[in-house]
Amino acid sequence: MASDFDRRRFLKAASAAGLVGLAGCSGGPSDDGSDGSDGSDGSDGDDGSDGSDGSDGSDGSDGSDGDDVPATVGIVYSDGGLGDNSFNDAAQQGLLDAEEEFGIAYDESQPSDTGEFGQYQQRYASSTDPDYDLVSCIGFNQTDALAENAPQFPDEDFMLVDSVVEEPNVASYLFREHEGSFLMGVLAARLTEMEFSAGAGSTASDSTNLGFVGGVDSPVIRRFQAGFEAGVDYASDDVDVITSYVGSYADPSGGQEAALSMYQSGADVVYHASGATGVGVFQAAQEEGRFALGVDLDQSITEPEFSDVILASMVKRVDTAVYESISNVIDGEHQGGETVALGLESNGVECVYGDEIGGEVPDEVVTAVSDARDAIIAGDIDVPETTDGN
Repeated sequence: MASDFDRRRFLKAASAAGLVGLAGCSGGPSDDGSDGSDGSDGSDGDDGSDGSDGSDGSDGSDGSDGDDVPATVGIVYSDGGLGDNSFNDAAQQGLLDAEEEFGIAYDESQPSDTGEFGQYQQRYASSTDPDYDLVSCIGFNQTDALAENAPQFPDEDFMLVDSVVEEPNVASYLFREHEGSFLMGVLAARLTEMEFSAGAGSTASDSTNLGFVGGVDSPVIRRFQAGFEAGVDYASDDVDVITSYVGSYADPSGGQEAALSMYQSGADVVYHASGATGVGVFQAAQEEGRFALGVDLDQSITEPEFSDVILASMVKRVDTAVYESISNVIDGEHQGGETVALGLESNGVECVYGDEIGGEVPDEVVTAVSDARDAIIAGDIDVPETTDGN
């Protein structure tokens, strides 16, 4: 699989050097690509054979020159790129799962800035060699570009993650991040009120603070914040949440600085929704002997060097959205014009306890999180999607 994977890559040279290994998703580790076959050895961007000169990747070098593949997919990743061990890597996992299951062909692109989303979408949509059956657009920041491009290519199928474009050829996938984040708030608030130690972290019994670090301030990340704060309020009347937006999904030093300030202000646990910026949060947790909460993938698996401080991760099944959209296209059932919302009830978001220390979370806290999950699904808890400030 490694040779096919490298041959199919289409990456910007500026992004290729930053790739690291891909690893698991909800429910535990995965071997797909975690051995370095995701290009973490640099082999995907050093020989120029993958389109890293800025070409559009639609030259058929993905192996789609054969007629026996059930679908050919072009995927445009969000800013921050692959190797974030979070959002983009979760999307890629869905692509790899579809390749393994169906034998699809694909090309990938990582725009170096948000202004390039439109041109990459267009290049896939206009290509005839290969002819792409689906263009996957990962991230809310592709919304404006896709809203302009989709009507220009009415015969092309698109899918979009984290936003909605109301066009008959676009399937839009949203996640109820606030629901999963509510559970993280319950977990953090209950733990911060007790003396608890596990791995390299511990809580201070007199702590009344928790932290939230966001990447780019946007409605999607505000849903993470809103749910987390609501979960904290639900579990305790005495715990406050300190928030900070770094302004980037690829700034670990900024994440570390923000989290250090929170820990040094008394926070026992910091939850991040910031892509690769969150690595800095984990670094700060280890420095201060406190805890962190991961996002999108089970980051105790994807960031194993920090597994001794990662209590749990709010897994967001972006892989499911990508995989199902590809499956639908293969079956001739593309959900164009529809919006699919994935929440706790559909396991689109989940609280996954850390691989190393999650099993040490006290039973009473696990029960409180489980009860909150059941109450949200039953409609007994209405989780807000927006914060007081937005």
